[in-house]
Amino acid sequence: MEFFKEILINYGIGEEASIYVATIIILLLVTLLCIVANFVTKKFVLRIVTHLVKKTKTNWDNILLEHKVFHRLSHIVPAIIIYYFASSVPDDYKVWIEKFALLYLLTVGMSTLNAFLNAVNDIYRTFEVAKTRPIKGFIQVIKIVIFIAGSITLLSIIIDQNPLILLSGLGALSAVLMLIFKDSILGFVAGVQLSANDMVRVGDWVEMPKYNADGDVIDITLNTVKVQNWDKTITMIPSYAFISDSFKNWRGMQDTGGRRIKRSIFIDTMSIKFCTEEMLEHFKKIHFLTEYIETKEKEIEDFNCANNINRDTKVNGRNLTNIGTFRVYIQNYLKNHPSVHKGMTTMVRQLASGENGLPLEIYCFTSDTRWVNYESIQADIFDHIFAVAPEFGLQIFQKPSGYDLRSFKASN
Repeated sequence: MEFFKEILINYGIGEEASIYVATIIILLLVTLLCIVANFVTKKFVLRIVTHLVKKTKTNWDNILLEHKVFHRLSHIVPAIIIYYFASSVPDDYKVWIEKFALLYLLTVGMSTLNAFLNAVNDIYRTFEVAKTRPIKGFIQVIKIVIFIAGSITLLSIIIDQNPLILLSGLGALSAVLMLIFKDSILGFVAGVQLSANDMVRVGDWVEMPKYNADGDVIDITLNTVKVQNWDKTITMIPSYAFISDSFKNWRGMQDTGGRRIKRSIFIDTMSIKFCTEEMLEHFKKIHFLTEYIETKEKEIEDFNCANNINRDTKVNGRNLTNIGTFRVYIQNYLKNHPSVHKGMTTMVRQLASGENGLPLEIYCFTSDTRWVNYESIQADIFDHIFAVAPEFGLQIFQKPSGYDLRSFKASN
């Protein structure tokens, strides 16, 4: 400052005017120096950093580069230059220039931290543990803390007050802040519980009827869990709802590798009867029943002979029935089906009969949990069961339709 002032005075410029002119010259030089420093940083330093990053085998530095962490960091250089040269100008301008430099430096720092935290989240998501322990909610909490602290510091620089004084004044506004950040606070607590207890992960199939949600979790944030439903609509559910309300997570089914089939067919009870010799001979020709019929015939014959059972009527002693044989057939058919999971429960059982006949429930698990494939396997199984039932002399129960009533009336 004094150097330029003396030169200007030597050229015949007054002392007071020389101060203003020297100040303008210094500001122009500082501005030019900032432009040159910014140009050098971006055109040379950043290019060298980018080249080195791309040559490394690690992936995390590429993610930092994608989020422009180094680019944002380069803006700190002009702020430092401005702050350093502020001491060269008169005190009337020095205070405002220093404040501007600090405000700019703090803003760049907050922007850089924001980009860095986004990069940290993306780096973390490349690890397998991210599927079970997402940290996006925690990162958002850190961002909130950074922006609140940064905003308070910015305000304290502008009004030239100690940040601690402003922080102490926030105590009176705590109730208002609790109301404003209620969802964020609840979401943070819920996020900790969801992560600690491994309740929900990205990629889980969840079902929450209260929010009309039924689909895959595609994102978990501080305040919401984003679910893409099967019709491709998006449902946003508050994070704390997964703690306060009930929901169904189908991950267990997907992890075990088996998806349950639990469906009944209804047999007309009028078609249930004892097996005749002709029926048994016919059943012996069925691959899944040959061994069973032969074993049962010997077992029943031995029992009836040992107990002197009168075989003139089927009511006496033990006999095979078409419904029992049909049940065994379905059981063996399922056990030999290539798409039925062999390591999980496979069962065919009778339920209590009612007005719709005798329910025969098929309970098993498919080895393919994908929805489309699961439905196809289930349909194939029941196609076969419905088609084979008449082979056992059984009729599937069905309530009369209008066509049945018209046919009955016409026949009479």
